[in-house]
Amino acid sequence: MAIIFGGRSSEHAISCSTAAGVLSAIDRSRFDVVPIGIARDGSWLLLPDDPEPLRLDGARLPEVRAGHPEVVLPFGPRTGRVLVSPASEGARVLNGVDVVLPLLHGPFGEDGTLQGLLELLGLPYVGSGVLASAAGMDKHAMKVLLAGAGLPVGPYTVITRAGWERDRALCLDPIPSLGDVVFVKPSRAGSSMGVSRVVLADGEDALVAAIEDARRHDPKVLVEAAIDGREIEVAVLQGRGTDRPRTTAPGEIVVGGDRAFYDFEAKYIDTSSTSLRIPAVVSDEDEAAARALAADAFDALGCEGLARVDLFLAGSGPIVNEVNTMPGFTPFSMFPQLWQHEGLTYPELITELLELALERPVGLR
Repeated sequence: MAIIFGGRSSEHAISCSTAAGVLSAIDRSRFDVVPIGIARDGSWLLLPDDPEPLRLDGARLPEVRAGHPEVVLPFGPRTGRVLVSPASEGARVLNGVDVVLPLLHGPFGEDGTLQGLLELLGLPYVGSGVLASAAGMDKHAMKVLLAGAGLPVGPYTVITRAGWERDRALCLDPIPSLGDVVFVKPSRAGSSMGVSRVVLADGEDALVAAIEDARRHDPKVLVEAAIDGREIEVAVLQGRGTDRPRTTAPGEIVVGGDRAFYDFEAKYIDTSSTSLRIPAVVSDEDEAAARALAADAFDALGCEGLARVDLFLAGSGPIVNEVNTMPGFTPFSMFPQLWQHEGLTYPELITELLELALERPVGLR
């Protein structure tokens, strides 16, 4: 099986860290691992089967660097081939690949692009297909699909590149109707990169600065109302066969110190200011509603394999915030920890995902 990680997005280092966790825990008695790293310039490289250089160590961010044999995925009837082209020799067949575990976060990996490539190659892979991956990456498209399925989402407005460049005032006009506090975020980025909490009373300059910061990550920006309620997360696994999606009890991230929200630094750098509460302390009624909504959101987007559904627990009931089709997957991330609480260990979770990928048909399904 091939693990693909790194990539061209701003979440490159997080993907490498995820790969380190998987390489350390995968069942070696069942799976031969081919570690494929994608450098920031888009080069596909065969890396050593060693998790240590990929670990997130304090402020040091791991990276896939040049200097390794290049990987080539040839198209044609013989699927599953992986070629390696060292600079000193011609291409050679490295191995047959039976299944791929994509661990890429963000654009050019989690957004349906890699999934489309794997579909063309006829390679089974873990996780959602092209449409669900693309919708899960684009928060605007996600909200449109979820609302169209009758599921609750929070109020928002979207700012496109063309709209912002054509008429800023028109883009800013609907924002005050969202409330006194808003969250500004790139529509197609993750790990809380480029996300700002803005108090509108601070003035238009603060709002514009937040929008420009988000635009550095994505020209399409979402401005969301601040929801008055706790944020909880539910881990979802695809059901076996035609079974309904499986869900966990919700978890909650407790943010301490002076942080206004769970930003990138709190997630990956200064983790001492946050803690995971698993399970979240909620009523039986709220837990049942959250789990049902998470499963419905998984189905509404057509997700496969896995997803983490982030919800707001508001007075009117749970509201979908985001559906993450490739959630953080280090051993200490919320998704594996929630399944650990349900009795599924990290190595068992990896095996379950690979088995789900091998069981499902390749192509239209």
